[in-house]
Amino acid sequence: MTPIRTFLLATAATLVSPVTASEQPKVGQIEIVAELDITPGNVTASKDGRVFASVHGMRRGPVQMIEITGRSSYVAFPDAGWNAKPGSGPNVLNTPHGVLIDTRDWLWVVDHGNWMDNPQPPKLVAFDINTRKQTYRFDFDATSAPKGQILQDLAVDAERGFVYVADCGPDPALVVVNTGTGKARRFSGHASLAAEDVELVVEGKPLLFPGADGRMAPTRVGINPVTLSADGETLFFGSMNGKSWFAAPARLLREGADDAAIGAAIRSVGPKPLSDGAATDAEGNHFITNLPENGIDKLTSDGQLQPFVRDDRFLWPDNAHFGPDSWLYVAVNQLHRNPIFSGTTDAGKPPYLIARIWTGTRGQPGR
Repeated sequence: MTPIRTFLLATAATLVSPVTASEQPKVGQIEIVAELDITPGNVTASKDGRVFASVHGMRRGPVQMIEITGRSSYVAFPDAGWNAKPGSGPNVLNTPHGVLIDTRDWLWVVDHGNWMDNPQPPKLVAFDINTRKQTYRFDFDATSAPKGQILQDLAVDAERGFVYVADCGPDPALVVVNTGTGKARRFSGHASLAAEDVELVVEGKPLLFPGADGRMAPTRVGINPVTLSADGETLFFGSMNGKSWFAAPARLLREGADDAAIGAAIRSVGPKPLSDGAATDAEGNHFITNLPENGIDKLTSDGQLQPFVRDDRFLWPDNAHFGPDSWLYVAVNQLHRNPIFSGTTDAGKPPYLIARIWTGTRGQPGR
């Protein structure tokens, strides 16, 4: 075993210890895993407690992907080469966003390549977290990811070989990658993918976003979080500026059904808060970030929405993924204070956080 591997395993054991029945935390208990000087975008945790995050492209740092090694420390992942200057080569993480570790310990990352003076082609890459080697790569073409795309969240079905990617760009869409055939199809144009005309207010301020003409206008962002059921047969999703959580049969997406058939099968499974991330547990409950109220809401398996946690530190809880046991990991990054949402100077104040919350339910790491 290499020295760095031994070190990281020891770090993971320190960050996350197995929970016995006698010391089980209270439901809703919050623990801060990391306080960072750089901005985590999305976070994911392995089944043995190692924690990884993308660095948000709206507030770039010296690296683009990290593994947490301590309360305020991290290392570049998978290595320095992949974290070279964005745009410096094809094997560089330019604007990595959504990350997820699957059941095989492969870390999947979608890199949309935008938010740069010279946008780079988008790609989907996987790395084995134990060897730190690339295990898969898919380069999107202009049909599956047209100009202006923002491929930014993903759900992974490692067993069947499919990755579902949310595009919250000007033409909101679901992009389905068949990792076996190396082909992708794009589903767009359905009302469930679009933003609703609802104001996003955080810290008392309505958020703005640059429109196609470059002028600031009220934020209206379409499909954002996307998750999978435990059996991999139902895909869940919703828009950032939206109050409905939707479900679609994954089989139709896997088998290449036409857009009309997919659209007809989409159904609402309940309400949601205005959100940037979500996680679905093995029992069919959904834990959805609540941006206006600095917290996480729980949509139960029978469609009841209820507040789960509220915390003044949760200034833009960005994404959520399950790790070991019942722990739900959340990246908190003050994104609303970024100039892209305000048109002014960046008011973000470190530390930016990675937190975890005990849900009391059966988590679903690897989904």
